[in-house]
Amino acid sequence: MRKDCLIGESDAFLSTLDHASQLATIDRPILILGERGTGKELIAQRLHFLSKRWDEPLVSLNCAALSSGTLDSELFGHDAGSFTGAKQRHQGRFERANGGSLFLDELGTAPLTVQEKLLRVIEYGEYERVGGSHTLKADVRLICATNQNPQDLVVEKKFRADLLDRLSFDVIHLPPLRYREQDVLLLAEHFAIKMCQEMNLRYFAGFSYYAQQQILDYDWPGNVRELRNCIERAVFKHNHEEAQIESIQLNPFLSPWEDSQLTSSPSAILNAQKREEQAISLPLNLKQFQIEQEKALLEQALLKSQHHQRKAAEELGITYHQFRGLLKKHQLLTTIKG
Repeated sequence: MRKDCLIGESDAFLSTLDHASQLATIDRPILILGERGTGKELIAQRLHFLSKRWDEPLVSLNCAALSSGTLDSELFGHDAGSFTGAKQRHQGRFERANGGSLFLDELGTAPLTVQEKLLRVIEYGEYERVGGSHTLKADVRLICATNQNPQDLVVEKKFRADLLDRLSFDVIHLPPLRYREQDVLLLAEHFAIKMCQEMNLRYFAGFSYYAQQQILDYDWPGNVRELRNCIERAVFKHNHEEAQIESIQLNPFLSPWEDSQLTSSPSAILNAQKREEQAISLPLNLKQFQIEQEKALLEQALLKSQHHQRKAAEELGITYHQFRGLLKKHQLLTTIKG
C-alpha cells in the first residue's frame, strides 16, 4: 500500500489513528491485527514516526515471503561459513534496525524456532547470528502484524503463547473497509485523482450515480488495496477527463464469454428485449424499479437455497461478501444460515 492511503473520516478509522498515536509514545512491542489490505504497514509507520525513535531506521520484513531458514537468517543475520553459500557475514534486520523499529508483517506464519528466538530478544535484548557464537545486543522496538487470529494459532500450537503475551502490550485492531462507509467514496476519489495525474489528465470528472452505488454497495473483501486497484483500472479504461465514469468493473476475472447475453444470438437478445418491454409499462421510476428487481432476485435466491446465503450467492453468480452487502442494502439481514 502507498504511504498516502492513510486517509479517512469515519469514526472507526479516526479511533484507530488515535489509538496508534497514543501507543507510539510507549516503547513497547505492539501487535496490529487486520484483514489483508487494511493498511497494517501504514499504522506501523505511524507508530514509528510518532515515537522517540522517529529519526532512526524503520526496517520491515514480510515473514510469509520467506522459508524457515531464510527467515532466521534475514532476522538475525549469519556469519560466513554458517551454511553452504554463506561466503560472508550477513547483517540481519535486527542489526539494521538497531536504535529504531522493526516491523514484522504476517508474523503468524513464522516457524516456532524463529518465534523462540524472537521471545529471547524481547525478554533479554540479546540474540546471535546464525552460525555465530557472539551475543549481540538489540535496541529495537518491535511492531508485529497478522491477518490471522493469534489466539486461534496458539490453540492450534502454531504460535507460542508466551510470545503472544510479550508482543501484545496492546493490540491495534484495523477496521475493514466495509465498516468505514464514510471513507469509501473519499478514498475512491483520492485514488481516481492520483491516477488521473499519473495519466496526465487535467482533472477527474467524477463518478456517475450508478458507479457511486456500485462502489458503496460492494463489500470490498480486499479492503483498501482492492479498492485502489479497482478505481485505478476504471480510470485507465475510461481515459477521459470531461465525462464521468459511468460504471465500475468490480471483478476483472469474470470472462465476458460467460455472460449468457453475450453468448446468445442477436435475434434471441432482441426477442428477450421485446418481451421485457411488453411486460413493463411506462412511464416508471427507473431507480425504484431497479431496487425492487434486485430485492426480488435476492429473495428468490434465498428461497431456492432454503435461506443458505453462500448457496444463494452462487445462484446469483456473485461472491458471498457481495451477497451480504446486498442483503444489508435491502435490509434483508435476518436469521439466515451463513
